[in-house]
Amino acid sequence: MYDKFAALRLIDNWLAEDVGFCDLTAQLMIDPASKATFYMNAREPMTVAGVDVAAAVFTRYEPSIKVEVRVADGQVVDKGAVLLVVSGPAQALLTAERTALNIVQRLSGIATETAKYVSAISHTKAKLLDTRKTTPGLEMLEKHAAACGGSLNGRLGLDGGVMLKDNHISVCGSIANAVRIAKAKAPTLTKIEVECDRLEQVSEALDAGADVIMLDNMSIPDMKAAVATVAGRAKLEASGGIRLDTIKAIAETGVDYISTSRPLQSAPAVDIGLDDKL
Repeated sequence: MYDKFAALRLIDNWLAEDVGFCDLTAQLMIDPASKATFYMNAREPMTVAGVDVAAAVFTRYEPSIKVEVRVADGQVVDKGAVLLVVSGPAQALLTAERTALNIVQRLSGIATETAKYVSAISHTKAKLLDTRKTTPGLEMLEKHAAACGGSLNGRLGLDGGVMLKDNHISVCGSIANAVRIAKAKAPTLTKIEVECDRLEQVSEALDAGADVIMLDNMSIPDMKAAVATVAGRAKLEASGGIRLDTIKAIAETGVDYISTSRPLQSAPAVDIGLDDKL
Protein backbone atom coordinates (compact mmCIF):
# COMPACT_ATOMS: atom_id res chain seq x y z
CA MET A 1 0.00 0.00 0.00
CA TYR A 2 1.52 3.30 -1.12
CA ASP A 3 0.45 6.59 -2.64
CA LYS A 4 0.71 6.41 -6.44
CA PHE A 5 0.95 10.17 -6.86
CA ALA A 6 3.92 10.29 -4.48
CA ALA A 7 5.49 7.35 -6.35
CA LEU A 8 5.30 9.27 -9.63
CA ARG A 9 7.32 12.12 -8.08
CA LEU A 10 9.97 9.60 -7.07
CA ILE A 11 10.01 8.08 -10.55
CA ASP A 12 10.57 11.50 -12.12
CA ASN A 13 13.66 11.95 -9.94
CA TRP A 14 14.98 8.47 -10.70
CA LEU A 15 14.64 8.92 -14.44
CA ALA A 16 16.19 12.40 -14.39
CA GLU A 17 19.14 11.03 -12.43
CA ASP A 18 19.74 8.06 -14.72
CA VAL A 19 19.07 9.62 -18.11
CA GLY A 20 21.03 12.85 -17.64
CA PHE A 21 21.14 14.90 -20.84
CA CYS A 22 19.99 11.95 -22.97
CA ASP A 23 20.34 8.19 -23.36
CA LEU A 24 23.30 8.43 -25.72
CA THR A 25 23.38 4.74 -26.67
CA ALA A 26 19.66 4.43 -27.43
CA GLN A 27 19.51 7.65 -29.42
CA LEU A 28 22.61 6.82 -31.45
CA MET A 29 21.82 3.19 -32.15
CA ILE A 30 18.03 2.77 -32.23
CA ASP A 31 15.78 4.08 -35.00
CA PRO A 32 13.08 6.27 -33.40
CA ALA A 33 10.46 4.38 -35.40
CA SER A 34 11.55 0.96 -34.11
CA LYS A 35 9.10 -1.00 -31.95
CA ALA A 36 9.87 -3.78 -29.51
CA THR A 37 8.37 -6.08 -26.91
CA PHE A 38 10.22 -7.18 -23.78
CA TYR A 39 9.39 -9.57 -20.95
CA MET A 40 10.37 -8.92 -17.35
CA ASN A 41 11.36 -12.38 -16.10
CA ALA A 42 12.05 -13.67 -12.59
CA ARG A 43 15.41 -15.44 -12.68
CA GLU A 44 14.98 -16.93 -9.22
CA PRO A 45 12.09 -17.71 -6.84
CA MET A 46 10.87 -14.59 -5.03
CA THR A 47 8.09 -12.68 -3.32
CA VAL A 48 7.16 -9.87 -5.69
CA ALA A 49 7.02 -6.22 -4.66
CA GLY A 50 7.10 -3.08 -6.76
CA VAL A 51 5.88 -4.51 -10.05
CA ASP A 52 3.32 -1.71 -10.48
CA VAL A 53 6.02 0.86 -9.72
CA ALA A 54 8.24 -0.71 -12.39
CA ALA A 55 5.32 -0.56 -14.83
CA ALA A 56 4.81 3.12 -14.01
CA VAL A 57 8.48 3.85 -14.77
CA PHE A 58 7.93 2.84 -18.39
CA THR A 59 4.70 4.75 -18.89
CA ARG A 60 5.99 7.80 -17.03
CA TYR A 61 8.93 8.02 -19.43
CA GLU A 62 6.85 7.30 -22.52
CA PRO A 63 3.04 7.29 -22.19
CA SER A 64 2.56 5.33 -25.43
CA ILE A 65 4.27 2.26 -23.95
CA LYS A 66 1.80 -0.57 -23.33
CA VAL A 67 2.31 -2.55 -20.12
CA GLU A 68 0.70 -5.85 -19.18
CA VAL A 69 1.30 -6.67 -15.51
CA ARG A 70 1.01 -10.42 -14.98
CA VAL A 71 1.60 -10.79 -11.22
CA ALA A 72 0.52 -8.96 -8.09
CA ASP A 73 2.64 -7.51 -5.32
CA GLY A 74 2.90 -10.03 -2.50
CA GLN A 75 2.67 -12.99 -4.88
CA VAL A 76 5.26 -15.76 -4.53
CA VAL A 77 6.60 -16.79 -7.96
CA ASP A 78 9.01 -19.39 -9.26
CA LYS A 79 12.05 -18.90 -11.45
CA GLY A 80 10.90 -18.14 -14.98
CA ALA A 81 7.72 -16.30 -14.05
CA VAL A 82 6.86 -13.31 -16.25
CA LEU A 83 6.21 -10.27 -14.07
CA LEU A 84 5.17 -7.91 -16.85
CA VAL A 85 5.31 -7.37 -20.60
CA VAL A 86 6.14 -4.01 -22.17
CA SER A 87 5.63 -3.01 -25.81
CA GLY A 88 6.24 0.23 -27.66
CA PRO A 89 9.00 2.50 -28.96
CA ALA A 90 12.27 0.58 -28.61
CA GLN A 91 14.27 3.69 -27.71
CA ALA A 92 12.07 4.52 -24.76
CA LEU A 93 11.88 0.92 -23.54
CA LEU A 94 15.66 0.63 -23.45
CA THR A 95 16.07 3.98 -21.72
CA ALA A 96 13.63 3.15 -18.92
CA GLU A 97 14.76 -0.46 -18.53
CA ARG A 98 17.41 -0.08 -15.83
CA THR A 99 15.39 2.23 -13.59
CA ALA A 100 12.40 -0.13 -13.73
CA LEU A 101 14.55 -3.17 -12.98
CA ASN A 102 16.44 -1.48 -10.15
CA ILE A 103 13.31 -0.67 -8.16
CA VAL A 104 11.52 -4.00 -8.61
CA GLN A 105 14.71 -5.93 -7.81
CA ARG A 106 15.27 -3.90 -4.64
CA LEU A 107 11.67 -4.08 -3.40
CA SER A 108 11.23 -7.74 -4.28
CA GLY A 109 14.48 -8.47 -2.45
CA ILE A 110 13.06 -6.86 0.71
CA ALA A 111 9.77 -8.74 0.35
CA THR A 112 11.56 -12.06 -0.20
CA GLU A 113 13.82 -11.61 2.83
CA THR A 114 10.96 -10.40 5.01
CA ALA A 115 8.96 -13.51 4.15
CA LYS A 116 11.74 -15.67 5.62
CA TYR A 117 11.44 -13.90 8.98
CA VAL A 118 7.65 -14.12 8.93
CA SER A 119 7.82 -17.85 8.20
CA ALA A 120 10.26 -18.43 11.07
CA ILE A 121 7.73 -17.15 13.65
CA SER A 122 4.50 -18.31 12.03
CA HIS A 123 3.95 -20.96 14.72
CA THR A 124 3.74 -18.27 17.44
CA LYS A 125 1.45 -15.32 18.16
CA ALA A 126 4.27 -12.84 17.51
CA LYS A 127 3.97 -10.53 14.50
CA LEU A 128 6.90 -9.02 12.61
CA LEU A 129 7.17 -5.23 12.47
CA ASP A 130 9.34 -3.17 10.15
CA THR A 131 11.25 -0.09 11.37
CA ARG A 132 12.11 3.41 10.22
CA LYS A 133 15.67 2.36 9.31
CA THR A 134 14.91 2.75 5.64
CA THR A 135 16.75 4.27 2.68
CA PRO A 136 16.08 8.04 2.67
CA GLY A 137 13.57 8.78 -0.07
CA LEU A 138 12.40 5.17 -0.32
CA GLU A 139 10.66 4.70 3.04
CA MET A 140 7.17 4.53 1.56
CA LEU A 141 8.10 1.87 -0.98
CA GLU A 142 10.41 -0.14 1.27
CA LYS A 143 7.67 -0.37 3.90
CA HIS A 144 5.28 -1.45 1.15
CA ALA A 145 7.77 -4.16 0.20
CA ALA A 146 8.01 -5.34 3.82
CA ALA A 147 4.21 -5.59 3.94
CA CYS A 148 4.28 -7.62 0.72
CA GLY A 149 6.56 -10.06 2.54
CA GLY A 150 4.07 -10.41 5.39
CA SER A 151 5.37 -7.88 7.91
CA LEU A 152 3.19 -5.37 9.67
CA ASN A 153 4.22 -1.74 9.31
CA GLY A 154 5.56 -0.05 12.41
CA ARG A 155 5.58 3.74 12.54
CA LEU A 156 5.45 5.16 9.02
CA GLY A 157 7.16 8.32 10.29
CA LEU A 158 7.79 10.33 13.42
CA ASP A 159 4.17 11.47 13.38
CA GLY A 160 2.90 7.89 13.56
CA GLY A 161 3.05 7.48 17.33
CA VAL A 162 4.90 8.45 20.51
CA MET A 163 8.09 6.45 21.05
CA LEU A 164 9.78 7.32 24.35
CA LYS A 165 13.42 6.30 24.05
CA ASP A 166 16.18 6.59 26.64
CA ASN A 167 17.11 10.17 25.73
CA HIS A 168 13.48 11.36 25.90
CA ILE A 169 13.15 9.72 29.31
CA SER A 170 16.44 11.24 30.49
CA VAL A 171 15.28 14.75 29.59
CA CYS A 172 11.88 14.19 31.26
CA GLY A 173 13.45 12.77 34.41
CA SER A 174 11.69 9.40 34.55
CA ILE A 175 9.52 6.97 32.60
CA ALA A 176 6.52 7.92 34.73
CA ASN A 177 6.92 11.62 34.00
CA ALA A 178 7.58 11.04 30.30
CA VAL A 179 4.43 8.93 29.93
CA ARG A 180 2.39 11.44 31.93
CA ILE A 181 3.43 14.30 29.62
CA ALA A 182 2.78 12.20 26.50
CA LYS A 183 -0.68 11.16 27.65
CA ALA A 184 -1.60 14.76 28.47
CA LYS A 185 -0.50 16.19 25.12
CA ALA A 186 -0.69 13.48 22.44
CA PRO A 187 -3.68 13.21 20.07
CA THR A 188 -6.43 11.13 21.65
CA LEU A 189 -5.98 7.90 19.66
CA THR A 190 -2.17 7.96 19.63
CA LYS A 191 -0.34 4.98 21.14
CA ILE A 192 2.39 5.58 23.74
CA GLU A 193 5.37 3.22 23.54
CA VAL A 194 8.26 3.10 26.02
CA GLU A 195 11.68 1.63 25.29
CA CYS A 196 13.05 -0.45 28.18
CA ASP A 197 16.34 -2.30 28.50
CA ARG A 198 15.92 -3.47 32.11
CA LEU A 199 13.13 -5.37 33.85
CA GLU A 200 12.57 -2.68 36.48
CA GLN A 201 11.82 -0.23 33.65
CA VAL A 202 9.17 -2.61 32.31
CA SER A 203 7.31 -2.45 35.63
CA GLU A 204 7.62 1.33 35.70
CA ALA A 205 6.30 1.68 32.14
CA LEU A 206 3.41 -0.65 32.91
CA ASP A 207 2.46 1.28 36.04
CA ALA A 208 2.64 4.54 34.08
CA GLY A 209 0.08 3.26 31.57
CA ALA A 210 2.21 2.68 28.47
CA ASP A 211 0.29 1.08 25.61
CA VAL A 212 3.33 -0.74 24.23
CA ILE A 213 6.58 -1.66 25.95
CA MET A 214 9.68 -2.27 23.84
CA LEU A 215 12.12 -4.84 25.21
CA ASP A 216 15.35 -3.45 23.83
CA ASN A 217 18.23 -5.92 23.46
CA MET A 218 17.00 -8.03 26.37
CA SER A 219 18.06 -11.62 26.94
CA ILE A 220 15.62 -14.47 26.37
CA PRO A 221 15.17 -15.06 30.15
CA ASP A 222 14.46 -11.35 30.72
CA MET A 223 11.93 -11.32 27.87
CA LYS A 224 10.14 -14.29 29.42
CA ALA A 225 10.13 -12.49 32.78
CA ALA A 226 8.72 -9.36 31.15
CA VAL A 227 5.92 -11.38 29.52
CA ALA A 228 5.03 -12.85 32.91
CA THR A 229 5.13 -9.43 34.61
CA VAL A 230 2.99 -7.65 32.02
CA ALA A 231 0.54 -10.57 31.71
CA GLY A 232 -1.30 -9.04 28.75
CA ARG A 233 -1.87 -5.61 30.31
CA ALA A 234 0.22 -3.95 27.56
CA LYS A 235 1.65 -5.07 24.24
CA LEU A 236 5.28 -6.18 24.24
CA GLU A 237 7.66 -5.56 21.35
CA ALA A 238 11.07 -7.23 21.20
CA SER A 239 13.75 -5.28 19.36
CA GLY A 240 17.49 -5.02 18.91
CA GLY A 241 19.90 -7.42 17.23
CA ILE A 242 17.15 -9.57 15.70
CA ARG A 243 18.48 -12.06 13.14
CA LEU A 244 16.93 -14.89 11.18
CA ASP A 245 18.74 -17.43 13.37
CA THR A 246 17.53 -15.83 16.64
CA ILE A 247 13.99 -14.69 15.86
CA LYS A 248 12.32 -18.06 16.52
CA ALA A 249 13.48 -18.22 20.16
CA ILE A 250 12.47 -14.59 20.69
CA ALA A 251 8.99 -15.20 19.32
CA GLU A 252 8.59 -18.21 21.60
CA THR A 253 9.01 -16.00 24.71
CA GLY A 254 5.41 -14.83 24.21
CA VAL A 255 6.01 -11.27 23.00
CA ASP A 256 3.39 -9.70 20.76
CA TYR A 257 5.66 -8.05 18.21
CA ILE A 258 9.24 -8.35 16.98
CA SER A 259 10.72 -5.36 15.17
CA THR A 260 13.81 -5.58 13.02
CA SER A 261 15.44 -3.50 10.32
CA ARG A 262 17.52 -6.38 8.98
CA PRO A 263 15.25 -7.35 6.03
CA LEU A 264 15.13 -3.67 5.00
CA GLN A 265 18.84 -3.01 5.35
CA SER A 266 20.52 -6.24 4.30
CA ALA A 267 18.18 -7.87 1.78
CA PRO A 268 19.99 -8.60 -1.50
CA ALA A 269 18.33 -7.50 -4.70
CA VAL A 270 16.72 -10.44 -6.45
CA ASP A 271 17.60 -11.37 -10.02
CA ILE A 272 15.09 -10.03 -12.55
CA GLY A 273 15.80 -9.42 -16.20
CA LEU A 274 14.16 -7.67 -19.14
CA ASP A 275 14.42 -10.05 -22.09
CA ASP A 276 13.23 -10.05 -25.68
CA LYS A 277 11.79 -13.55 -25.25
CA LEU A 278 10.11 -15.71 -22.61
